[in-house]
Amino acid sequence: MSLRYALLAGTVSALALSAGVAAAQDANAPATEVDEVVVTGIRASLRQSIDTKRAADGIVDVVTAEDVGKFPSANVAEAITIIPGVTVDRAFGQGEKVSILGTDPALNRTLLNGQTVASADWFLLDQPGRTFNYALLAPQIVGKVEVFKTPEARIDEGSIGGTVDVSTRRPLDLAERTISGAVTWLYNDRSEEGDAQLSAMAGWRNADRTIGVLFSAQRAVDQLRRDGLESYGTIPASYYAGGNAENPGGNSIANGNCTGACAAALQANPNARGLNAFGTSYFEQERERNSYTAAVQWRPLPQLDLNFDWLRVDASYDNTAQAMFAFQGNTWNSLGALTDVQIDGGVITKASFKNALSVWDVQYREAAVTTDSYRLDGKWTGDGWDLSGEIGYTKAEGGTQRQLFGEFLNRADYTVDFTGAPGTPGVLTYKNGNVLNNASAFSFDGGWGAGDPSVGPTGYNPGWGGNIVSKPTMDEETYFQADLGFDREGFFNRFQFGYKYRAHETDQKMSGVTVQVYGNPDNASLFDPQVAPGTYLRGFNVNDQMKGRVHLNGAKLADYISSGGYLRPWQPKPTPTVFGNAEFTAQNWNIQEDVNALYAQADFENERVRGNVGLRYVRTESESGGFTCVNQTATGCGTTAADWKWSVSSKEYDDFLPSLNLAINAAEDVIVRVAAARVISRPNYADMSNYFWLSDQILTGGGGNPDLDPYKSTNLNLAAEWYFARNAILSGEIFYKKIDNYILQITKPEQHFNQAQNAVTTYQISRPINAGSADLKGATFAYQQNYAYGLGLLANYTYVDGSADNGQDLPFNSKHQVNISPFFESGPFSARVTYTWRSKYFTGVDRGDNMYVRAYTGLDATAGYAFNDRVSLTVSGQNLLDSEYYAYANSVNLPRGIYRSGRKLLATLSVAF
Repeated sequence: MSLRYALLAGTVSALALSAGVAAAQDANAPATEVDEVVVTGIRASLRQSIDTKRAADGIVDVVTAEDVGKFPSANVAEAITIIPGVTVDRAFGQGEKVSILGTDPALNRTLLNGQTVASADWFLLDQPGRTFNYALLAPQIVGKVEVFKTPEARIDEGSIGGTVDVSTRRPLDLAERTISGAVTWLYNDRSEEGDAQLSAMAGWRNADRTIGVLFSAQRAVDQLRRDGLESYGTIPASYYAGGNAENPGGNSIANGNCTGACAAALQANPNARGLNAFGTSYFEQERERNSYTAAVQWRPLPQLDLNFDWLRVDASYDNTAQAMFAFQGNTWNSLGALTDVQIDGGVITKASFKNALSVWDVQYREAAVTTDSYRLDGKWTGDGWDLSGEIGYTKAEGGTQRQLFGEFLNRADYTVDFTGAPGTPGVLTYKNGNVLNNASAFSFDGGWGAGDPSVGPTGYNPGWGGNIVSKPTMDEETYFQADLGFDREGFFNRFQFGYKYRAHETDQKMSGVTVQVYGNPDNASLFDPQVAPGTYLRGFNVNDQMKGRVHLNGAKLADYISSGGYLRPWQPKPTPTVFGNAEFTAQNWNIQEDVNALYAQADFENERVRGNVGLRYVRTESESGGFTCVNQTATGCGTTAADWKWSVSSKEYDDFLPSLNLAINAAEDVIVRVAAARVISRPNYADMSNYFWLSDQILTGGGGNPDLDPYKSTNLNLAAEWYFARNAILSGEIFYKKIDNYILQITKPEQHFNQAQNAVTTYQISRPINAGSADLKGATFAYQQNYAYGLGLLANYTYVDGSADNGQDLPFNSKHQVNISPFFESGPFSARVTYTWRSKYFTGVDRGDNMYVRAYTGLDATAGYAFNDRVSLTVSGQNLLDSEYYAYANSVNLPRGIYRSGRKLLATLSVAF
């Protein structure tokens, strides 16, 4: 007797609208033998999901992978977007951050086989938080993904929106011998690059199902090119009329450049906001991910089950980012250069400048992420009782191992035009010939002064030519858990008790050194400039100057900087240090967090009602460590280790978290669900730290706050499900979350030393605080049905209304979300189309601006054909609309980043034995 999953090709995944916690409950019951069950395709898998949902106690959605490599997405985050209320952010072209029911991704937890999996990011500007980097998790390793929208006492705390539990495959659930593999060719039509993706799985178990092993390996390579338009903050119109206290001499009216209608517009609209910079972005990255899993399952006795799991991910994210932009808001070089301006609705929509600054930033970054997870668990099932225990360790290392940053400057006459936004986000036009395709027109800043830089630094101020920076991160957790359960007859049919200990550590280090150029600066033509490919900025309404810009060989520039090619003979080669720059020093921090939890849960059931009720007690103890300055001078803090002291702030708190899940059989085909819970979510690690950053040119910055309290929320859910036909469901849910201690970014002026100006200046600094409370309320509606002739449909809609008590929007909450996924399956052929849409959403505060992303539309499609029981072919298209990611500050006329990453076309040949 065996359980066998015989799969048709093209059966890319089973996507359930809502699946329950019954599977988790079954794990606590004695194993029973079943006759052979053959699951054949999308329709049968969705039927299983409906059956699981109907037996559930709580509100849980599930996605199950039918065969290795069959998820229709680049990662697990993409695969679960069909679930009601689940949205992802696609800033780099694929889902990396998951939001559930309108909550910030940091307010949701991701578990691997019910336990923490360490996570790290690769992007230099990302700060370590509690979000999970889904780009690391290959879909091929997954057996199923459950999204718990209502908590239970037995499940780890820490989620306000929901908990995502990723389960890997179990050896004893497979056939006696399992060998499968897939080869995929991935092509991106924007980068015009193609790469092979490989996956393989091998498993063995004995005929008695008492011992089994399973191993899998996956390799994925994606050569990404992201084209875009970017800006880096906003300024008020008054700055062009001498309103910037740091440079009141930057006055375009007083110096005669802005006269007549230009001067009148500035004087009539001093508070109008305009972009301080605008230009084109050229980003290239090769993503390489190698994933490995191993599992051993052993049942030496009928009562004893032992499991060991291992996950290893090695990923590299080396990239080069090249931003070429007009710097019309530069405090010292452009505020006095305004010659014409147009202001509409409080926004500077068009402006012209004379001999103003332009910048070409080239950042070559070497970035890698590794994750290791080990888990050992065992369970003894006695007569009416069971005892289980787990112990595990998980660690991730990531960040940017090395950045080599070169900055080139130019002065020219230009106009920036945003009158067509959002359809035409912005156009940059140079008046006297195209600058953007002339690399020799951009040079390093050679500095200024009366001295002779060829013989020494006396009397000469060096130019800022870039930097060399290292910013590695680490995330680590060790955990232990013990659970005891008792089964009994009667209304309360099961009691569970447990204890869990988690020791977590998150660490960030940063060191660097400035590239100082003393006169005679080299220009960008040294570094193999090339005109951008013909597909560059395809889909953007921009002019030929912007489309025809040049880009450099990032590796060649990196070699020039690292070898000291810019140094004068008398200059020593600089060495990156932690203490040479206060901004670097302040970004070295460490968070240690110990969590002790106890829980008790009772499950109940009769003919009319079933569910669970429980209480979880949690004690959290944390220490936040970082450097503080002990030698403040007129030019800022000292630059040696003796000028800084490592200081630690401690915090501890206790929480009692009750929960109730109730399922009522209201009629033969109708189930009503009620859930209520008190939940918490701890602050992001970076927010808890004393990290700090500054932008010297635009006088903005940000930092952390070690005194933050955790979010606390009261969650209420009411749902109804109507199983109106075989394999069909119509469901609806309303929910409400009252969140206290909500953390928001607040911007205030602070004074700090400015490296670019060698003086103390005033910055607008954003820091997180517990700003008050917030409300989230909304509803989801879902429909699923199989039709005649092999057709079927999944569809859902989610509405979420949320805001803080000060009126500010909540991060990553789209008010409206729609998913539609029709499918067809007949014989050996199957096909599915998935359409997703989400309305605009707020992402946070950056440099004093409220940041939003416009409504986003996605379209994917998959089709497959099974040649026989062993060989199948699947073709897929992802991001078929080459959708635009449009981020803006306050108004769509103030774009911050508009990006397109290209369509992905995949062909997969799968073989199973």
